[in-house]
Amino acid sequence: MTLLALGINHNTATLDVREKVAFSPAELEVALCALRESGLAEEVAILSTCNRTEIYCETGAEAQHLLVWLAEHKAASTQELQHAHYARWGDDAARHMMAVASGLDSLVLGEPQILGQMKSCYAVAREAGVLGRGLHDAFQRVFAVAKRVRSETAIGENPVSVAYAAVSLAQQIFSDLKQDTALLIGAGETIELVARHLKNQGIKKLIVANRTLENAHALAKEFAAEAILLADIPEYLPTADIVISSTASQLPLLGKGAVEVALKKRKHKPMFMVDIAVPRDIEPQVGDLADVYLFTVDDLKEVIDENKKSREEAAKTARTIIDEGVERYQLDQRALSAVELVKDFRQQTEAVRDQEVQKALNALRSGADPEELLLTLSRNLTNKFMHQPTTALKRASSEGREQLLQDFKSLFGLD
Repeated sequence: MTLLALGINHNTATLDVREKVAFSPAELEVALCALRESGLAEEVAILSTCNRTEIYCETGAEAQHLLVWLAEHKAASTQELQHAHYARWGDDAARHMMAVASGLDSLVLGEPQILGQMKSCYAVAREAGVLGRGLHDAFQRVFAVAKRVRSETAIGENPVSVAYAAVSLAQQIFSDLKQDTALLIGAGETIELVARHLKNQGIKKLIVANRTLENAHALAKEFAAEAILLADIPEYLPTADIVISSTASQLPLLGKGAVEVALKKRKHKPMFMVDIAVPRDIEPQVGDLADVYLFTVDDLKEVIDENKKSREEAAKTARTIIDEGVERYQLDQRALSAVELVKDFRQQTEAVRDQEVQKALNALRSGADPEELLLTLSRNLTNKFMHQPTTALKRASSEGREQLLQDFKSLFGLD
């Protein structure tokens, strides 16, 4: 059996293809059991995210056979998957799993969610009873490497998305977001991500403003926020410590005058504003106000570009850690081979012992002399244990295989 990592991801397949082979959490256990019952893999785990579907398994089958199984199980085109898949074997499979868990193979370099998804993938497989010693050990080595990458490098520390960068800047202005209110203008994907990041940081209150109240409600419901219309912004603006806007409006939604009025009601308590929209939602003149920290998408881009460089530097260190992890995995596999060999050797010797002891017990019950029986038992055990090694040594000597003779001496301390 050999470790195999087979899958498709954002680098090899379009979203349309990835959607066809994605597994929902409810599907995973059935799929895992079905794959093992097919006889194609003894141990198996499946990782399925928006950016990848990967099968990790201990198998003696060809990768092509597993690809066909995946296509048939998901009612997808084998030919379509043929052009989009990759297969990594043995050490390369372990290296790939370590890179994935460490965020080096992600769409956003160093993103932290993937490690949790990998751990969930392992937990589901363990719960389904489809993990064995080989895959279990591989995952443990992968998790150890990913933990080192997270703790010894800065690969996940600096924001590289607009939404994350906006929230990170807010944290620099307000040390404790648990005391603050955020007004989010818009209801698209970027604002949704901003809301998620703010919630993760424990923001006290969220207000979502949108041109359509229905869309505002949909987003507000997910994050326990308050939904309002764009026309209601002047009423709510004085309560907002943080304002982040991202709409498709062709005209500014917030002018200098409206913000001045809000600041007076706030008794000039500072406001942090991020305008992610293009064209801008917030008039540039708002940035001239003494109590406003206004950032645009270009300001965030500078932060993101600098942080990407930082992550790329960290990725170099991470790859060194992964190299060391693969070496440890190789040592683990060699040790595992030795364990299996010792296990087989012990079973063989115990079978010989049991056979000879049973003969001696039968003779003892028949009235044989105990002293003579002990001598016979010891001679028989010695002869049986020596027979196979002696035959092999004689053959090696006649064939001139000196290295085997030297190894035998070393193994039994005969130097």
